[in-house]
Order: sequence, then structure tokens, then C-alpha cells
Amino acid sequence: MCLRVSDHVVLGEDNCSKTVEITVDGRKIMAKEGEQILAALISNNIIINRYTVKRNEPRGLFCGIGQCTDCAMIVDGRPNVRTCITPVKEGMVIETQYGVERKVSKVD
Repeated sequence: MCLRVSDHVVLGEDNCSKTVEITVDGRKIMAKEGEQILAALISNNIIINRYTVKRNEPRGLFCGIGQCTDCAMIVDGRPNVRTCITPVKEGMVIETQYGVERKVSKVD
């Protein structure tokens, strides 16, 4: 099931035809090159982008236009990247963000 809009009344037809592989929290997923990272995540049923500092609460899509920080994640080692306005590129490594700008590693 694809959750992407292929034809939009204002934006027109989807022209992101090249599929690329990105890694999200160690998991390889397919995305359309040039689409927003958040669109690729949602299309792969990934809805949590970060956890808050004070209460460790999950956050995800809120405004979708880059004004808030609910979709912030660590992208290619850089924290606080707003995934709703950042386009996908081949080989990106994306990680859930814990807190403001530090990452808590998972223990195996």
C-alpha cells in the first residue's frame, strides 16, 4: 500500500520516479529520490521521529512545513534536521533523535 499522492490538484503529477535506498534506525527502506524524508518514513509506517527532553514523549508529523521541530531527526550524523522539508538522497542514514541534539545509542 502506497500512501503517497501521485496526482495533486495544486502540485500536479508526482515526478519523483527514481527509487533509492535509505537507512532508518538500522533498517533499509526504499524511498523516492527528492521526496521529503518524512513522506518516505510515513509511507514505510514510521511515525515517530524524536523523543522530547523532559518527558521522553514521542513526536512526529505536526506542521509539515518546517516551522516546528516535531519531525527533527539525526540525518547523516547531523541532529535537529527537519525531515518534513529535507529531500531524500541515496544512502542517507536517518536516526530517531532523543532529546535536543544528542543521540542515545541503542544497547543490543
